[in-house]
Amino acid sequence: MKIACILILTGAFSLAITNHIHASEVLNHGTYAKLLSKHVHKGKVDYTGFQNDEKELDKYLNYLARIIPDTLDRNESKAFYINLYNAWTIKLVLSGYPNLGSIKDLGNFLWTPWKKKLVKLNGRKVTLDYIEHDILRPVYKDPRIHFAINCASQSCPPLSPQPYTGKTLDQQLDAATAAFINDPNTNYIKDQALYVSRIFKWFGDDFNNNVIGFFENFASSEFKRELVKKKNTLEVKYLDYDWSLNDI
Repeated sequence: MKIACILILTGAFSLAITNHIHASEVLNHGTYAKLLSKHVHKGKVDYTGFQNDEKELDKYLNYLARIIPDTLDRNESKAFYINLYNAWTIKLVLSGYPNLGSIKDLGNFLWTPWKKKLVKLNGRKVTLDYIEHDILRPVYKDPRIHFAINCASQSCPPLSPQPYTGKTLDQQLDAATAAFINDPNTNYIKDQALYVSRIFKWFGDDFNNNVIGFFENFASSEFKRELVKKKNTLEVKYLDYDWSLNDI
């Protein structure tokens, strides 16, 4: 009996190992790429479409659950966590859609939706807050991440219609950051004030408490010229944040 139990446990352990994906294998985001291209349009999300394809989303989430992120190189693991955060955010919204006007409706007085343990990672369940505040921000220390992860809200940087990959990550993060910075609906100069997203207030330390300096790196065209011209006299002001759902 003891021998049989040992063999069963050994077999289960071996199966668990073979089910995991190591760095030697190329990560395949094909399923997620198809879902994004089909259901994300100009930053808005067709959650009804995602509901119709929820089995495919679940297939991708289960695939991510098999990945051992510590075996990935730095860029690949950073991309992995960004995709993990965004895909699970979609799954979270679907848990209450269409009967919600904001992702915040999925929380309560004690817990925000970002504190729900739903993300499958390394054989356990963690929260979206854990992915953002315990891994992405402190480990990678890259402020561009704020423009890649999506909180399913109108004022949030838009969800990318393509997955992030280690090979193209820097270009993708630069593009996402520049697109958000140069969007006059989210950031603009009026008189002697630079009006910016509240992201720059909530995470000021991530931007070295130098919003104008960060904007100089990514602003373009007339916006950058005006920014450079007025930077010594500009006052930074923070816009209200619209938490309504980013659906189509």
